[in-house]
Amino acid sequence: MAEFIRFDRITKFYGPLCVVENLDLGIGKGEFVSLLGPSGSGKTTLLMMLAGFEQPTAGEILLDGTAINAVPTYKRDMGVVFQSYALFPHMSVGDNIAFPLQMRGIGKAGIDERVKRALDMVQLSTLSDRRPSQLSGGQQQRVALARALVFEPRVVLMDEPLGALDKQLREQMQLDIRDLHRRLGLTIVFVTHDQSEALTMSDRVAVFNKGKIEQIGTPRQVYDEPATRFVAEFIGETNLVEGVVETVQGAEATVRLPSGAQIVSAVSGSIASGQSVFLSIRPERVDLSETRSEGRNVLETEVTDSVYQGDHLRVQLHNATHPLIAKLGRRSREFPPGTKVFAAFSAGDCRVIAP
Repeated sequence: MAEFIRFDRITKFYGPLCVVENLDLGIGKGEFVSLLGPSGSGKTTLLMMLAGFEQPTAGEILLDGTAINAVPTYKRDMGVVFQSYALFPHMSVGDNIAFPLQMRGIGKAGIDERVKRALDMVQLSTLSDRRPSQLSGGQQQRVALARALVFEPRVVLMDEPLGALDKQLREQMQLDIRDLHRRLGLTIVFVTHDQSEALTMSDRVAVFNKGKIEQIGTPRQVYDEPATRFVAEFIGETNLVEGVVETVQGAEATVRLPSGAQIVSAVSGSIASGQSVFLSIRPERVDLSETRSEGRNVLETEVTDSVYQGDHLRVQLHNATHPLIAKLGRRSREFPPGTKVFAAFSAGDCRVIAP
């Protein structure tokens, strides 16, 4: 996919504080890319620089091959959606959506047609005359989204737009935005600290930490193939077990744990025999049994607690050297505390990560 947006060696300082450091990132036309990371990791600053609200200290931002560092915000042809909605309370829904078109000098007939189309797009066609205060949070967010899309921008930027919504509404809006992206072929850059949100909506996820991108890839890649310890721990839940590499054969390595157990695992990045590493094992990949499995990695453990959490059982385990977590299907057998069990997982279910 050809690059439509390009961040080229972008650095941003606020006084002595470096919030984005020598960052490179390319985004394709029609792609949905989420910038995911904890507070202070630089993701929102990068979005604000793309929008034109902030200027990079060094580096260049290109849109469709043209540098836009010196282009003012209103000429960048980008729609922006904020967490706070930023709707005008004294205007109706229709007037809020029409505002960007009025600022661009569009005639009334053109405005009415585009506003109607935008309202239909977000399923609010019957609420055009209401004020924002008469709408629910989810409806207000849809208005903000319609306002960002009504002038048909080349790029849509979203900064934590669903953070103020309750869980059920947030999950529905995730699917609605994903559907709009696919139907309209939008190029979307989406900032979030919610791992589930990024995995649900994105074509690719860029995981930020301390002003740098630790890993970028598809949701499946960053979850199943974490490149660093930070990515493994930040996205979802994982078991991290220390060990030493004994042998490396192709895309697999044998790792010896402090208990003496040998684990065969898939490899992320370059590692060598004798190197101290971490094993990342997702809890849902761990099976429990009172009999030893053949042909798989097996650790002898003991159940310390088991918690029913609706769609799964969360089982806490411990062996001679480290705790483990297993997530079992809701119909799985419950093991009472103190039960000796074997925790089994295949080589493809774990990942070797260099520290």
